[in-house]
Amino acid sequence: MTRVFTSAVIPAPIEVVWRKIRDFNGLPDWNPGVADSLIEDGRASDAVGCVRNFNLEDGANLREQLLAFSDIDHSCTYSILESPMPLENYRATLRLLPITDGDLTYAEWSAEFTCPASEEVGLVEAIGGGVFQGSFDSLKAHFAG
Repeated sequence: MTRVFTSAVIPAPIEVVWRKIRDFNGLPDWNPGVADSLIEDGRASDAVGCVRNFNLEDGANLREQLLAFSDIDHSCTYSILESPMPLENYRATLRLLPITDGDLTYAEWSAEFTCPASEEVGLVEAIGGGVFQGSFDSLKAHFAG
């Protein structure tokens, strides 16, 4: 099992950051590289079991299913159903925690998946360094401005 973990400090209170990212269909608003997104079958974007179908700027299409969601814990867990990446059994959790010294937010995003050994290093970099860190950098820039 391959594991990826990325964390960041976002310069805004947790409730403000959570409002920005809690929408499972809101990736285009804060995740660079996501062109568009829709929730299939007209379900609510915070309903466990809903599926988001989104396209990246490069044309790649992904489908992900919401597995757990908590406004209390400021977290969501999801799996990838379809992706052009050579991975399987992908499960990720995005979680926020308050930093009370300065009213900041600690954000962490972790994932586990299986993949061919020859693809592991590239996928860890693409997911952790690209998707996760790129999203955190976008959020930091949004709230800093």
